[in-house]
Amino acid sequence: MSKSTLTCLATTLIAAWGVGPALAGDYLQVEPGVDLYYEDHGTGLPIVLVPGWTFTTEVFEHQIATFAKTHRVITFDPRSHGRSTVTMEGNNYVTQGADLAKLVDHLGVEKPVLVGWSFGCLATWEFVKIRSTDAASAHMCIDLSPTPMTGKEGDWTEGSIADISGLYDGVQSAKGHRDAIHWYADEVMIEQDYTPELARWIEDQSTQSPPWVAAAYWAAGNFSNYLVTAKEIDAKLPSSFVVAEHWADTARPYLAKHTPNSDVHVFGGHMMFWEYPDKFNRILAGFVSQIE
Repeated sequence: MSKSTLTCLATTLIAAWGVGPALAGDYLQVEPGVDLYYEDHGTGLPIVLVPGWTFTTEVFEHQIATFAKTHRVITFDPRSHGRSTVTMEGNNYVTQGADLAKLVDHLGVEKPVLVGWSFGCLATWEFVKIRSTDAASAHMCIDLSPTPMTGKEGDWTEGSIADISGLYDGVQSAKGHRDAIHWYADEVMIEQDYTPELARWIEDQSTQSPPWVAAAYWAAGNFSNYLVTAKEIDAKLPSSFVVAEHWADTARPYLAKHTPNSDVHVFGGHMMFWEYPDKFNRILAGFVSQIE
């Protein structure tokens, strides 16, 4: 019995027995043997939330709780992430963008507001690249440069080539993957105390992807270049970047040069949308109000 069939059966039983709310989650087979877990909440203008490298729908808990009251909010675990199928093929952002397009088609969504976090922005940019700017109403990228690795001094990137290759080396084993995400979350993602409970929640999400998947996505993400697409979005759609404070001095001039029409908001760490949801949600609400 497939994951999709099991989910539908569970939904039917819950509705019949009156035990708790109906499930918002379901599965879409994006290709034979590959089921994508997604959630579809609320009604209204669709907002599509795409998690970053090895993360899941759980990171958007505060956005779902707020925006599903007034909007249709869709999010998903990309292939080989979370509850979706772990697959040998397609662990890259070209495929992830194509999977996103299939999900949007499956749900009958037209012109969504696309919101990507970190490497999730690569999937939203890929979606626009293959579908055109006419396929979206607006685009928000949370804390990622369209050029994650360039080797050029002064560019907004994910770090030096040595830093990027060091993390790639680190995630080659299960222990290395957990150690890497522990360090990254404590030093880059989260500003509050990184308690054992918070560490377990973050690290358990990331490590649902096997180390070889994490390494494949890390390499694919850093070798991506969506500057042309980001410029096209900047010229034709409402566009916004939300940037962590540690990137501000580099990101602001980079974005002013390449995407001058885009709004830029700077605060918090890499996971500021989760850590400071009230502030982030006000920014997203103001952004969405431009097109409503």
